Amino acid sequence: MCGIAGILDANHYLENQNIIFHSMIQSMKHRGPSDEGIYLEDHVALLHTRLAVVDIENGKQPMTRQGCVIVYNGECYNTDELREQLKEKGMEFSTRSDTEVILMAYILYGEKCLSMIRGIFSFAIYNSEKKTLFLARDPMGVKPLFYTFVKEIFLFASEIKTLLSHPLVQPVLDEQGIHQIAYLGPGKIQGSGIFKNIYELKSGEYGLYDFSSLEIHSYFEVVDTPFHDDFETTVNKVHDMVVDAVESQLVCDVELGAFLSGGLDSSILVAIASKAFHKQKKTLKTFSLEFEDNDRYFIPSHFQPTSDAFYVNIMVNTFKTDHTRIVLKSEDLIDSIYQAVDARDLPGMGDIDSALLLFCEKVKKHVDVVLSGECADEIFGGYPWFFDDNPSYFPWTQNLHFRNSLLNEKYQIDVDDYVGKLYQESLDVTPCLSERSEDIHMKQMTYLNTHWFMQTLLDRKDRMSMAVGLEARVPFCDPALYSYVYSIPWHFKQYHHREKGLLREAMKDLLPKEILERKKSPFPKTHHPLYLKALRQELEKLQDEPLWIIFNKHEVLKLLDEQSSVPWYGQLMNTPQTIAYLLQINYWLKKYKIQIQ
Repeated sequence: MCGIAGILDANHYLENQNIIFHSMIQSMKHRGPSDEGIYLEDHVALLHTRLAVVDIENGKQPMTRQGCVIVYNGECYNTDELREQLKEKGMEFSTRSDTEVILMAYILYGEKCLSMIRGIFSFAIYNSEKKTLFLARDPMGVKPLFYTFVKEIFLFASEIKTLLSHPLVQPVLDEQGIHQIAYLGPGKIQGSGIFKNIYELKSGEYGLYDFSSLEIHSYFEVVDTPFHDDFETTVNKVHDMVVDAVESQLVCDVELGAFLSGGLDSSILVAIASKAFHKQKKTLKTFSLEFEDNDRYFIPSHFQPTSDAFYVNIMVNTFKTDHTRIVLKSEDLIDSIYQAVDARDLPGMGDIDSALLLFCEKVKKHVDVVLSGECADEIFGGYPWFFDDNPSYFPWTQNLHFRNSLLNEKYQIDVDDYVGKLYQESLDVTPCLSERSEDIHMKQMTYLNTHWFMQTLLDRKDRMSMAVGLEARVPFCDPALYSYVYSIPWHFKQYHHREKGLLREAMKDLLPKEILERKKSPFPKTHHPLYLKALRQELEKLQDEPLWIIFNKHEVLKLLDEQSSVPWYGQLMNTPQTIAYLLQINYWLKKYKIQIQ
């Protein structure tokens, strides 16, 4: 993976802006520690930092072919097949890199090339003859791409911090951003960058900029199609598509490993990958995360019924992986909740983010690429709220009136109206052919999860992994798999009335019985009481802080004595993470010197 950025300024030549270029490159160097490059042409500058994974010697960027220049962040998993197709059309190649393949595909097919690419990506291609810039983001939104306009200058970048490193881009938070932080956070509206006038290209979108305007188009959106496969055929297709998705993502010229929690999703990836490795006389490296003393303090809940260690050991012993057990101390999380903000450019999931950041940092010492199990729950129906009755609005954004009570009166709005409209807008555009109420509801749940909750998790995974130069691949986030599974009727998906019942059945010959029968359990978090105590001490220290411009100090400080668990977001964020989130907001406002409007 890499970091990409660009400046297009029709009114000024850019040759004397090396200080700005350097600042922008340095801000994304963590995404690409291997190399860096600049393309400069009068009114255009394209910037790149590279994490070399394939064709390390020859894949340098920006890359120029036939008057077109590309900066690219991602992986194309069907590079070899696509290259051969292009060769048959007369295209010639000088590297093995997927960058060159994507550039040549665009030169030949224009925006239609996007439907030919199997992978995760964001990229920009400048046509020096037509003076146009083409921007694109992968169908599922795995790789980020932000942009802004300032004084008739168009800027884009992989991360918000790179845009903010340009001297004309100011960090401003208006009421729209405040409401997202307060009522939706750590989620956000797709296409929004939270900061005023900073936007994100949505999943499955491309844009064309011609120095006067930006036209944005959607090239991928899931559709509901008539489903005719019987259950046995469906099971076999799901099995084959999952295996194919995983195996297609094992190609790289550096060390590849896998996250392993002992849950269904990561275990499927490890089982498939380890078998492929054994055929090549190699051993797959796997990594699990635990917290010190968690066996002592772990408390089962509706969302987190079991801890991981027992199941991890079963997988390691079954598939003979080269396993590394990474143990974090609760006190490690305090400072790193602020480092996670630096990585994400936004407040996030508190220690859920920071634990992943620390985990990735340690994994990076062993491998450069990892497989991760995101997206299976959204696609196959794995979360508890798929089975809960009558969810109110977004089922992961809970206690809206509690959230509202924490805001200063100046920023309080009708929270039911605000969140309800966003919720209803998603329901209204959910593709659904069925007239059965259960199928309609479950397709709405799937659509909501993939367009809202999954995007938050993908943002988190990209920023925390790329902050330490670790490439995370997410095989379940495969558009073909998603499109097929979306149209499967719910009674197939919840086979035996189990979450991800269809996926379990499709993989039953691959995994140990204990793994197949394990109930969904999310990313591990610390349950140590000293962690909550330390967070409360941090919160108590806040005196004349920017947090109190937005939030009601009296109401927030009630969290210092709150005895019951207060759910904030999804299955991971309760009272400790709520406090951590508020601490992150305060740090974010100070560190980024945000102007509040």
